[in-house]
Amino acid sequence: MKTIGELAKLVRSKNAGPFVMTIDIMFADSETYELVKKTGVLNRRMVSEIYQMSENQVQFFEVDNCYAFKISIPRPYFQGDIRDSDSHAGQQYAPFVNLLVPGT
Repeated sequence: MKTIGELAKLVRSKNAGPFVMTIDIMFADSETYELVKKTGVLNRRMVSEIYQMSENQVQFFEVDNCYAFKISIPRPYFQGDIRDSDSHAGQQYAPFVNLLVPGT
C-alpha cells in the first residue's frame, strides 16, 4: 500500500484566520485523486479522530475540479495564544502524510 504522502502532489496545512486552520491534500491527476476518493480513507470521521474533536467541527470538501481534498477545523488555541505551539499551523498536516491508502 502507498501513503497519501507518496500519492499526493502536495500535502500542507496553514492558517485560515486566527481561529481556523486548513489542510489541503492535492493530487497531480484525476486518476490518482479518484482512486483515493473511492477508498474513503479521507473523511470527516478520521479527521475528527486525529484532532480529537467532534465531526460537526470538521469541514470536509472534495474539490473534484482541483483534484483536492480541503479540510478546515478550529484551532485548539487561537493564533498567538501563549499555548499555541504552531503559530502558522504549518506542521498540522503531518498525520496525513503516512496514512495508508488501501488498494494502492
